[in-house]
Amino acid sequence: MSLMLWFSLLLICVLGAMSPGPSLAVVLRQTVSNGRAHGILAGAAHASGVGLWAIATVWGLGLLVSQNPVAYQLLSWLGAAYLVWMGFNALRFAAAPHLQAEAGAKESYWSAIRSGALISLLNPKLAVFFAALFSQFVTADQTFQTQIIMVLTVAIVDGLWYALVALLFSQAHLLTWLRRHMKRIEQLTGVVLIGLAIRVVLP
Repeated sequence: MSLMLWFSLLLICVLGAMSPGPSLAVVLRQTVSNGRAHGILAGAAHASGVGLWAIATVWGLGLLVSQNPVAYQLLSWLGAAYLVWMGFNALRFAAAPHLQAEAGAKESYWSAIRSGALISLLNPKLAVFFAALFSQFVTADQTFQTQIIMVLTVAIVDGLWYALVALLFSQAHLLTWLRRHMKRIEQLTGVVLIGLAIRVVLP
């Protein structure tokens, strides 16, 4: 994988992690309700679940591209279409982004780990997202080392982002800042996803 291609993957992973959703809400709730350590543990557990989805997806695509190139090409085009759909949705919802974290009773560290892991492991949308994303990067001659780099990129970015959320947004004024700038994050996410899909379609 070239450095430029890896940067494309990195950018998608960063924007995907930053996009608001149930995972961010879980980490924020753990941070706001129970403290910084709970938020970090929830984020690390979430990243582990994401890494497992990534491993299953990239190895499955690697097997598909080596045994059935036609089916892989079809999946690649379907993946590009899905990325375009996600991009337009991000742009559509950018006008009214929602980000909430509800306070609750103090929980154990194990509860934080469990909530972070389950929100990723039980989310089938991650499998669809990774199938769409990795289908744009997996090639027939791809090495095992490159696949490991792709999986580690996904998991590490996810873990670092949620650790940053827990470290920074345990302070209320920074949570307000994130809410204020979430529209721009959604807009950038939409543009990048559509741009990646166009790169696949164009010769």
